[in-house]
Amino acid sequence: MTSEDIAREVRAMGERARAAAHALAKLPTERKDAVLLAMAEALVAREPEILEANALDLAAAAEAGLSATMQDRLRLDSARIAAMAQGVREVAALHDPVGEVLREWTRPNGLRLQKKRTPIGVIGIIFESRPNVTADAAVLCFKTGNATILRGGKEAIHSNRAIAAALQEGGAPAGLPDHSIQLIPFTDRESVRHLCEMDRWLDLIIPRGGAGLIEAVVGMARMPVIKHYDGICHVYVDETADFDMAEAITVNAKVQKPSVCNAAETLLVHRGIASSFVPRIAATLAAKCVELRGDEEFAKLAGSVPVVPATESDWTTEYLDTILAAKIVDGLDDAIAHINRYGSHHTDTIVTADEAAAAKFQLEVDSACVFWNASTRFADGGEFGFGAEIGISTDKLHARGPMALEELCSYKYLAFGSGQVRG
Repeated sequence: MTSEDIAREVRAMGERARAAAHALAKLPTERKDAVLLAMAEALVAREPEILEANALDLAAAAEAGLSATMQDRLRLDSARIAAMAQGVREVAALHDPVGEVLREWTRPNGLRLQKKRTPIGVIGIIFESRPNVTADAAVLCFKTGNATILRGGKEAIHSNRAIAAALQEGGAPAGLPDHSIQLIPFTDRESVRHLCEMDRWLDLIIPRGGAGLIEAVVGMARMPVIKHYDGICHVYVDETADFDMAEAITVNAKVQKPSVCNAAETLLVHRGIASSFVPRIAATLAAKCVELRGDEEFAKLAGSVPVVPATESDWTTEYLDTILAAKIVDGLDDAIAHINRYGSHHTDTIVTADEAAAAKFQLEVDSACVFWNASTRFADGGEFGFGAEIGISTDKLHARGPMALEELCSYKYLAFGSGQVRG
């Protein structure tokens, strides 16, 4: 396709999405939930087509030499499709925030005011690799009355098309307005630029992917962008930590699913316990096939466990793999300073028995999610009880942390008068 063809098609999608957003804003919750349940059933019914499409993507990924971790992000099977459908059902069961009155008050002149949740309108979502994002993003936006234009990565183009078709065709008989969910069907990079320039039709863009994608979108977008940036997450083991707990949390945060943004990338250990804890955690992680990249002190304490000397770049790298940077710190203040300097403001956790230390850590660490005695892997919309999620925002306005239904709403002010005029 020529650049003009791409621009024309993307612009037409924007126009159609704006019309769909108007129709969506009027849908009652009961109708939206019925559509969502029909979408879930369609995902299950279309499993053979979705798996066939996914097989094409996996074959292309293997031929292109994508890592095993990246291929796992891409892979679908019966269990993952069932989980995707269940996620849609869970969103249907959640409270609909649209129309909620956030605040109500009356002025001395008798004018009554309301602050009320509303849909944002049209949301563009640009993402890489994970085909389940197609379903997660579409259904969350639909539940909140937003039209969606999705642009997935080339790695998952066949899977994304099959999932989007299932949602569209499954939802239509139940009342899904035309063009509520649209997927850009081609992978030319030009489509991203044109999407970013459509401020007449799009109210918001949410990029999910690597730093390069996000920086490109931020540089081109004419509308607000909510960034799902790197997950450079930390586990800090304080001097009063229970070693069994600290080991379990560290291993879970790194190993349970290393390819995701809420996996830990750096381990910080209080110097006061380092000589006892480091040999233990190093041996445990090595047994889990984790490559350690540590500072000089950590490497010495690790004993016979191999430790690659850490460089400055290791503190700012999102490995998304079984690699963990490790450092000995002087104490709580040093750990907080390290996290605020090198972290990505995503998720960080402290393991400690000292409530005051935990409170200080949670107050002073400038991240969207700050945990005490829990794995970073809990930074997730599903684990928070939000159902699916659009992503985890590392911004501060207007959404921060796991983005779900409430974060996909704006608000407006309603005034109820009896003839008041301003003097």
